[in-house]
Amino acid sequence: QVQLVESGGGSVQPGGSLRLSCAASGFALGNFAMAWVRQTPGKELEWVSTINRAGDNAYYADSVNERFTISRDKNKNTLYLQMNSLKPEDAAVYICTRYVFASSELPVFRSADFPKRGKGTQVTVSS
Repeated sequence: QVQLVESGGGSVQPGGSLRLSCAASGFALGNFAMAWVRQTPGKELEWVSTINRAGDNAYYADSVNERFTISRDKNKNTLYLQMNSLKPEDAAVYICTRYVFASSELPVFRSADFPKRGKGTQVTVSS
């Protein structure tokens, strides 16, 4: 059974940092591209970043580019999101998702192509 469990969220001041983790089970993380998305009340799901299954290529939303870094540890079967220089507008529930196909591509994010999701971890950014 595929499971994705996020952790590492919390409350930080603007300019602070957090490292989110997503522990995967029921499949090998190294076989799938993965993505982080975020959700705030009343807003649509927002894509944050995607990494290919090899872990050597990634891309980011303009809103987080050069502040966030996605990575993966195949040995730990875990996906990460390092978030630096956090802003109040980064506050959201962060959710990790798995690409539907076991392919080597770095896919353009479309919600329907990333159906496997965790429950998320809350990030709050305020002074």
